[in-house]
Amino acid sequence: MTAASPAADGGELDPAAPPGRRFEPDLRSMTRINLRPIASPMPLGFFTIAIASVMTGCLQLGILGEEARTAVAFTVLPAFALQLLVSFLAFGARDVIAATLMAVFAGSWLPYSLIMLSGAADGLKVLGVLNLALLCFGALMTAVTGPKRALWLVLAVSLPRWAATGLAGVTGAEWLTRTSGALGLLVAVVAMYTAFALMLEDMRSEQVLPIGRSGPAHLAVEGDLAVQLRNLERHAGVRRTL
Repeated sequence: MTAASPAADGGELDPAAPPGRRFEPDLRSMTRINLRPIASPMPLGFFTIAIASVMTGCLQLGILGEEARTAVAFTVLPAFALQLLVSFLAFGARDVIAATLMAVFAGSWLPYSLIMLSGAADGLKVLGVLNLALLCFGALMTAVTGPKRALWLVLAVSLPRWAATGLAGVTGAEWLTRTSGALGLLVAVVAMYTAFALMLEDMRSEQVLPIGRSGPAHLAVEGDLAVQLRNLERHAGVRRTL
């Protein structure tokens, strides 16, 4: 945001203001807000979820043996950096829901990889508690992602997986681990579809595959520029405080 000097704009003196202070009754005439269009980072975020979910799901199902645990951890570790990047770009695109979701997903891959690599004592139980905490987070997020049906669907299929993974880690039940692995592959399928649909939409500037946007999310894609700039002065980064 850039603004001209009040003195250069010929501001009026305010009788109630301290000596030497100038008062500008309307700052809009001397304020400029710059927006920078970016490519959508969401396909990268969802493809990352899909690939990491396939690797962890195959490990839980026993398709990859226990001896592959370290290799899987190394494979999943880059998901942390990729989704953190997606979150950073989503914050810059003024999408707090997508940014928060991707940041929390990023934060879940890092401890998983480090615990699997280190073989820390009670690591699976700790990861179980972490997944139960993620379950609570996901339940709250589903309450606000309704207009973004694609995000909502990825969360909806992630909830039972977090529940199964959490309970498996806490109880050590093998059948819950297998269930979590199967649900991980389901999460991968849904995330892969969402990523592909969003990528096609971004490339062609129109919806190609059903995504299910409604309300403000639909207007953000189908509305004109005036809709995009509505209430811009109240957005984080423009207003004085968060």
